[in-house]
Amino acid sequence: MDKNLADEFLDFSEVLADTSRTILLNAIRYSHEIDIKADASFVTATDRAIEMRLREMIEAKYPHHGILGEEFGAISLDKEFVWVIDPIDGTAPFIAGIPVYGTLISVARNGKPWTGIMDFPATSERLTGIAGMCAHHNDRAIRCRPLVELENAFVTSSNPGFMSEVELKSLAKLNQAARYTQYGGSCYAYGCLARGQTDIAVDAGFNTYDVFAPIAIIEGAGGVVSDWDGQSITLDWEGQIIAAGDSAIHAQAIELFNN
Repeated sequence: MDKNLADEFLDFSEVLADTSRTILLNAIRYSHEIDIKADASFVTATDRAIEMRLREMIEAKYPHHGILGEEFGAISLDKEFVWVIDPIDGTAPFIAGIPVYGTLISVARNGKPWTGIMDFPATSERLTGIAGMCAHHNDRAIRCRPLVELENAFVTSSNPGFMSEVELKSLAKLNQAARYTQYGGSCYAYGCLARGQTDIAVDAGFNTYDVFAPIAIIEGAGGVVSDWDGQSITLDWEGQIIAAGDSAIHAQAIELFNN
């Protein structure tokens, strides 16, 4: 029953992602009117148009579910099922024409990530997943790669500019311990982890809508995700996230951060 319901939500999420992709592919042909939000991040009319349309579709299909979106806030977060939307994760790359931006759509169940879609219109890629069950990249099954030693890890960090001085010091420790750290990549970096191309993704200054879809997909691909203290990420979370391809290297990174 759970798998059937998750598949139902993913099927509808794909309809939502198709809608978002159409809007985004049309929008990239035009210049963008840019606003700066309170957290110094960018927002465009396209962000708002996508989220507004997706919320309308969700409310029509599942009127008794909750919704949390980056641009228009939250309704009914106490519901068993809450749709979590980031219309354009990576608005700055979207504005710059760097093809790592995407739409993130997730369903939280009892406050935790359950299903997720990451859609990348510029590269015609889509990742889907059900936490603890499965994950796919353009309909091909994917798995995170196992890695035993931190010294061999390929790390990504989307935007250290959101980190405090203390968090940057922790990131520097991880940089020194790992083989290499790649900066930038937005949500695309988390897709690379789920596909077994990288080993650790670490960020701070994030919100629920930035991470719920990637978490569902990474956990569906066999990976592990938590905050920097090793605690689960839920709907009332914000801040630090670390994702890893397997539990061993995740534990090594957590120990490094907290030693």
